[in-house]
Amino acid sequence: QMPGTARHDQQMAIQAKSNLSKTTDPIEKLRLQCLAKGSAGIKGLGRAFRIMHGNNSRTLDFNAFLRGLSVYAVMINKEEALELFQIFDKDGSGKIDFDEFLVTLRPPMSNARKEIIMQVFRKLDKTGDGVITIEDLRGVYNVKYHPKYQNGDWTEDQVFRAFLDNFDSPYDKDGKVTTEEFMNYYAGVSASIDTDVYFIVMMKNAWKL
Repeated sequence: QMPGTARHDQQMAIQAKSNLSKTTDPIEKLRLQCLAKGSAGIKGLGRAFRIMHGNNSRTLDFNAFLRGLSVYAVMINKEEALELFQIFDKDGSGKIDFDEFLVTLRPPMSNARKEIIMQVFRKLDKTGDGVITIEDLRGVYNVKYHPKYQNGDWTEDQVFRAFLDNFDSPYDKDGKVTTEEFMNYYAGVSASIDTDVYFIVMMKNAWKL
């Protein structure tokens, strides 16, 4: 598990579940349902849409939107789904932009938080190509202390792969982590942490910045 996130993940999921009963805002409701599935929840919803829809299309109509929500087991009735859809369908075209939808769904973060997340990303992305892969991790992430590596269950590459899978959602683990996926993941973690100062300290400690 990621340094410093297992506990936050649990806290955040519990918090999201309890906040669900208090909110009437449709965006907030969907956001909290995703977060109740953990930090990678929002990204998981994105993947559910993508798998269902093929990677080529960047837009969704209402039926595809409804199907994606039900595939991902989000509890939402048709009226709420329509209300949500109309919020995102700003020009009334009957289609919504997929990326815009996911970015809006992501819990808001201050610039200070985004900056520290990008610092970590740049540190991990040794090759500088905007994607973190096993190759990037070799010199940065030390597997020696990983229990499964220590007891011989996993090779170094398996440890790296499991690490990358934290940021990938269950639907399509491709062993690559983009800046967008990294941001989505940490937006989830960030949602459980009240102050910028604490978030930044946690990130610096976890990643030895």
